[in-house]
Amino acid sequence: MTLVVKVGGAAGNAVAPTLDDLARRSDYVLVHGGSDEVDRLGTALGRPSEFYTSPSGVVSRKSDPAHLEVVVLALAGKVQTALVAALAARGVRAVGLSGVDGGLLRARRKEGAREVVDGRVLRVPEDWSGTIESVDATVLRALLSAGLVPVVGPPAVTARGEVVNVDADRAAAAVAVALGASDLVLLTNVPGLLREPADPSTIVREVDRASLDEVLPLAAGRMRKKVLAAQEALRGGVRRVVIASSQGPSPVARALDGGGTVFR
Repeated sequence: MTLVVKVGGAAGNAVAPTLDDLARRSDYVLVHGGSDEVDRLGTALGRPSEFYTSPSGVVSRKSDPAHLEVVVLALAGKVQTALVAALAARGVRAVGLSGVDGGLLRARRKEGAREVVDGRVLRVPEDWSGTIESVDATVLRALLSAGLVPVVGPPAVTARGEVVNVDADRAAAAVAVALGASDLVLLTNVPGLLREPADPSTIVREVDRASLDEVLPLAAGRMRKKVLAAQEALRGGVRRVVIASSQGPSPVARALDGGGTVFR
């Protein structure tokens, strides 16, 4: 069965070992983020990144129209092209797809997103972020059948043709569900879900489906979306999700061997 691997784009992620490992396989879809490049490009263009925390504690990127342009340029442009080129250098034939291409990632624009500011809950103005509602896996299956590796990333598109920013971890979960993937691997810059974020020795090794809600409070900042993605993937029929480090040799194989936090 197909494997879905998502590699993060924040500082501290190791993309090269991930691609080296994946180059030995042929049964996968690669989903990418690119937050570091979005931040770098936004600063260079005078549109620095801004973030907000929702009342539920989820940290999200503010996606006003100006910043959404940066997201598209960085993710669907530079990051995706670089990944496809790097796979080509490893002898892998890959095709880059944003969620807009072929209506791959269909989303609805978030209405009434809220942020906590100085203890008050306020509406997030001009928000062009979205929640994925469906994945059209037709193109992905066609590429896989032809021996090509799909490389997928945000943004997504609404039924009205609006481009919206979506979270890459949750996009990976939706892709895994749509493909009936056996496993979803979310590679990041930490060893897994930690009870104490600054202490790698406090990693949570295994979480069963019944305990998902219990561990969610442990997930701070951006880790919260990874745990939500794991939850959505399992509920959609994915057998196993692993949150693991992208650093070191063979990170995908290591994750599949249980190195990280395993959600079953």
